[in-house]
Amino acid sequence: MFNYVITNEISLRLVQKEDAEELFNLMNRSRDYLREWLPWVDNMTCPEDYHGIIAIWLDQFTNNDGFQAAISYNGQIVGLAGFHALDWQNHKTTIGYWLGEGFQGKGIMTRVVSGMLRYAFEEYGLNRVEIRCGVHNHKSRAIPERLGLVQEGIIRDGEYLYDHFHDLVVYGILAREWDERVKTQERA
Repeated sequence: MFNYVITNEISLRLVQKEDAEELFNLMNRSRDYLREWLPWVDNMTCPEDYHGIIAIWLDQFTNNDGFQAAISYNGQIVGLAGFHALDWQNHKTTIGYWLGEGFQGKGIMTRVVSGMLRYAFEEYGLNRVEIRCGVHNHKSRAIPERLGLVQEGIIRDGEYLYDHFHDLVVYGILAREWDERVKTQERA
């Protein structure tokens, strides 16, 4: 079973079918908050709606195509983070994430994404990682900005949210930039 420790309080672990109720309840408590930026929220109406997607996520991990993991904070599921897919030919991936509304402002997601970058470069040996956020989703954008990813551009009408398109900002970081960041931190 995949379990990736980020800090003493935070770890990532594969989502299992038995997590469906806890995951649904977390999402449901934050439904209005998450719905502003995530296009799938309205499709999740009961815990069983997670069963099919969890099976897909487990297959993704088994097929070495990345993972979708529960963010465990002090033993409680507080969100999800994962690699959408691994593009092995081009040595790149994208990271997606969401956090329950009540767990915002604790630095959880910044530490999770930092850990995922480390995993992407050091475990998978990738060359590039992207994060895409809604242009006006300032909380989500703060994470790649805080971690030193480069804002590379805007995808106009990049995603459809319920009744409208919105623009996405693309952030990227390369393995050599990550390595330099790690070396700088070690010297400090």
